[in-house]
Amino acid sequence: MEINVLNPTEHNEAELLIVGLSRHPENAEGWKGLEKRFDGRLADWIKRGLSFDSNSLSIYPTLKGDIPRVLFVGIGDRKKLTEDELRRSFGIAGKQLVKEKIRHAAIYTASFENGEVTGEQVAHLAAEGIQMGAYRFADYKTNSNEVDHRVESLSFLTEQPSDPIRQAAFVGTVHAEAVNEARTLVNMPANILTPTAMAEYAQELSEAYGFETDILGRSEIEELGMGALLAVNQGSVEEPRLIVMKYKATDSFEAPLALVGKGITFDTGGYSLKPKDGIVGMKGDMGGAAAVLGAMRVIGELKPDKDVVAVIASTDNMVSGNAFKPDDVITSMSGKTIEILNTDAEGRLVLADAVTYAKQLGASQVVDVATLTGGVIVALGKDKTGALTNDDAFYGKLLDVSKKTGEFVWQLPLTESDKKRLRKSDVADLNNSPGRDGHMIFGGGFVGEFVGDTPWIHLDIAGTSHADTAHDLGPAGGTGAMVRTLALLVEKLGNKE
Repeated sequence: MEINVLNPTEHNEAELLIVGLSRHPENAEGWKGLEKRFDGRLADWIKRGLSFDSNSLSIYPTLKGDIPRVLFVGIGDRKKLTEDELRRSFGIAGKQLVKEKIRHAAIYTASFENGEVTGEQVAHLAAEGIQMGAYRFADYKTNSNEVDHRVESLSFLTEQPSDPIRQAAFVGTVHAEAVNEARTLVNMPANILTPTAMAEYAQELSEAYGFETDILGRSEIEELGMGALLAVNQGSVEEPRLIVMKYKATDSFEAPLALVGKGITFDTGGYSLKPKDGIVGMKGDMGGAAAVLGAMRVIGELKPDKDVVAVIASTDNMVSGNAFKPDDVITSMSGKTIEILNTDAEGRLVLADAVTYAKQLGASQVVDVATLTGGVIVALGKDKTGALTNDDAFYGKLLDVSKKTGEFVWQLPLTESDKKRLRKSDVADLNNSPGRDGHMIFGGGFVGEFVGDTPWIHLDIAGTSHADTAHDLGPAGGTGAMVRTLALLVEKLGNKE
């Protein structure tokens, strides 16, 4: 998207101007200049009953000048406005821009600023929120003749220096585009986004940004002894893929951060078959992989000073005469044996091998992200990502950046008692499903059995990766959860402290 930074008095070709409307708007820097631009009509419009209420929208024609319409966005008390509230306000504005078929919009930056939210933050949040709010999935309907009306340019009207504003808007654009790409992956049907197709997408991403990439097929996975990934794939006609992408911020590539994603392109539950209502939507069981791929897109664009290796284990989980079964005993890449008590607890199996492989590549820290359990929804609802960790300091850094991105993360406990239940089996080192109680903890804790002492964070996005209904920052469907948080964590770890 094209970004322009202009003085409020300069000529602008935008189709619509976005103005934050708060109580006492005349206190915003530059308001008198804006009034003059529209011959004093702003004050008249406000007197006629424009709403200051948060997220209310009103459009007025200017009748004169180079910008024909003004979109007022209610932001309540501007002094109390937070970054997350502002991002959501811009998301709602983005939806309206699509509805009005606006391609070129301008933003009166000062009308959204306060002591906590700077002009640069407004630029970032506007570029991010508007594009996320405006997202639409390109469906497969043959009778659809709807034209794509995405926003093509944003002009920021401000008296502040242009370079910081432009850079902040660029970063917001990168974040939004990566989230929207991840959403598209989650929304794609499983007969189109197969493990092979996901690997091809990763390869294209790598070629665009210069990542070193290995795409491992069945024979290479067998040579590595990835018995857990292969067991899940047993019932499928689609070959599995292990996708490995390396972003080398340093020549030595020592001690990279590993981002590990669950890439189950469709999950029937296997012989522990899901009910008919629960099986619909399982094309999105690769939301963790989408989050990792989205984060890698941001990393490729912004080039943080931190080595990163992305590892994605991808397959579908099907039912056939060859599929793995409850009571089977399999051997993971680590050498640990696993008793299968639930074939629908397959995500933790592929993550076990992926985490083991990441450690063999020298990962000094691991973050795994997965649509792992329905238990996290029971525990936390659909608007919160559940977390486990073995390193509080590491988790604290992720928690800090999640507050910046507005992605709510909540840590659950992983106790020695939980670990004992995972290790309870008469025939193997571990079992993959100790019970329904504490399901999220057992799912993530199982992955933790393969991490060892390596600093590790587990993120369960089963609730947050998909929205049942439209929301401020997008439509129903894939959300792109954790893309921005993972990317910002990499940036934070790259900063010299």
